[in-house]
Amino acid sequence: MAQNWDDLRVFLAVARGQSLSAAGKRLRIDPATVGRRVARLEQRMGTPLFAKSPLGYELSASGARLLPLAEHAEQAMGAAGELLGTSNTHGNELNGSIRIGAPDGCANFLLPQVCARIVQDHPDLDVQIVALPRVVNLSKREADMAITVSAPTAGRLTVQKLSDYKLHLAAVPQYLQRASALQSKEDLRHHRMIGYVPDMIFDKELDYLGALGVERVPLASNSVSVQFNAIRQGAGLGIVHDFALPSAPELKRVLTDEISLTRSFYLVRHSSDRRLQRLNRFAQALVAGVRSEITRLEAQP
Repeated sequence: MAQNWDDLRVFLAVARGQSLSAAGKRLRIDPATVGRRVARLEQRMGTPLFAKSPLGYELSASGARLLPLAEHAEQAMGAAGELLGTSNTHGNELNGSIRIGAPDGCANFLLPQVCARIVQDHPDLDVQIVALPRVVNLSKREADMAITVSAPTAGRLTVQKLSDYKLHLAAVPQYLQRASALQSKEDLRHHRMIGYVPDMIFDKELDYLGALGVERVPLASNSVSVQFNAIRQGAGLGIVHDFALPSAPELKRVLTDEISLTRSFYLVRHSSDRRLQRLNRFAQALVAGVRSEITRLEAQP
């Protein structure tokens, strides 16, 4: 039974990583061993589970049918591990490894302190924060859960609203002193704007400058942190999360009466993971921590 599950675990890693090397990194075994394990499973089942293509290892028709069954087995093994491990834990202490994906603004300015408090309360817990300028692919198990700026409407996912947050236009005084007058939104066309690379905006909720009618972005990046630091260097004006402003007191909000944006964070998880109490407890602590941190940071002058 254990050997059968071990082979299914390898199958899932290849299906999600679409290569032997990616699966090997995730499982911490060499790619050649991954290939042999897949071949053994295919021989046992009497059918090929993958087809090699220019994109990597793609599921065959048989592999696609096996995938949901393997995922159910994964969830069952996780639940069994939690049940059998209860005698080795103390109270509600969390352990093991949990990976959370998030857009880099949230990952840089909120999650470090929130997760630091969680791991301080749970010394045997390892938290991995994956900061990506794109949507985290939960179906490929890039993370155990993800924070997003839009609520997904497709897939076998559960979605929980985390919190609203605010954003404003900001710059350093040195830039404002040497730049053109800034008295209304119409004056933005005379200023150097900092924002996202237009064709790399991965969610419509992030098109802040487009919503303001800004057509040209002279200094752009797909990273919120790069934009933030460019604004700090006096390179121009940009939209900044209010929760990031306390980390850069030199930044000043401008045109606050005209320009004030509100967005939301959502916590997204696999639907089947609702049965895993370990992930449920972590999600509960994460939600409470993020809400509290946004409230604390946005209240600072």
